[in-house]
Amino acid sequence: MGGRGVMRFLLLVAVVAASATVCASQLSRNHYAGVCPDVETIVRGAVAKKFQQTFITVGALVHLYFHDCFVEGCDASVLIASTANNTAEKDSTANLSLAGDGFDAVIKAKAALDAVPRCRNQVSCADILTMATRDAIALAGGPAYAVELGRLDGLSSTAASVPGKLAPPSSTLDKLTTLFASNGLSQTDMIALSGGHTVGLAHCSTFASRLRPTVDPTLSPKFAAQLQSWCPPNVDARTAVPMDTVTPRAFDNQYFKNLQTGMGLLSSDQLFYTDPRSRPTVDAWAKSEAAFDKAFVAAITKMGRVGVKTDASQGNIRHNCAAFN
Repeated sequence: MGGRGVMRFLLLVAVVAASATVCASQLSRNHYAGVCPDVETIVRGAVAKKFQQTFITVGALVHLYFHDCFVEGCDASVLIASTANNTAEKDSTANLSLAGDGFDAVIKAKAALDAVPRCRNQVSCADILTMATRDAIALAGGPAYAVELGRLDGLSSTAASVPGKLAPPSSTLDKLTTLFASNGLSQTDMIALSGGHTVGLAHCSTFASRLRPTVDPTLSPKFAAQLQSWCPPNVDARTAVPMDTVTPRAFDNQYFKNLQTGMGLLSSDQLFYTDPRSRPTVDAWAKSEAAFDKAFVAAITKMGRVGVKTDASQGNIRHNCAAFN
């Protein structure tokens, strides 16, 4: 990239960051105090019930929230169901791996809110997804943190809007860094958010190229053998394995410890340790869970401001999270 290209890229990042700051200023922690003061308690209760039914809910919500914010901004556009006239975001190729439990958690939280007369149709699906993700992380032992609220639900959701917005597991560090920078997020934010892979599952197809025809040399031989036994050549396409095989049910810093020993499941995970530019961050967070928690909260808070809609001309509060009003 030449000097002029670098300047254009930096200007784009500055504009995106400035836009996020303007929108974030319209978000607040007590946004629903006047219309639904118990909103967080109600959502937390619904998520806790879903969590008790299946732990998959945690990783599913974290994955869903990331995919929502990076496409059209944090506006719940990923929740929209396709119709005969429109193929929505959720049915794009990049989103087919999203677990149904994440969608179900939001639907149940929305239903719990609608069961309270004063809260019915007062809380956006985008904010419900934000709160539900936070609550699931805490239930899995992760950090508890306050969330900013006031997002409106987007008015558009198309599969055509997804390509280029979500990086595949084969992405390089430079490509990932550029993608996150376009959303106002630093490389440190990116590594922290990737630490969310400490929970959740990944289909065998997403890392099959690391096992065959030859084993990726950055993989621990023992770990590679384990993965090969779980994901044989003709494995069912629906088969998924934990992204963190050591403490799969805990939101902790084990993800970074795994990278140090060649146990990063996706190549885009392992590269954070193999690349000397990002390795110091991995080492620091493998050593200190408190440091990781702090960085993660800062990063997911920033991500929650990406592309938010706060004006009536940009969005509304959906009566059904899966359909436009």
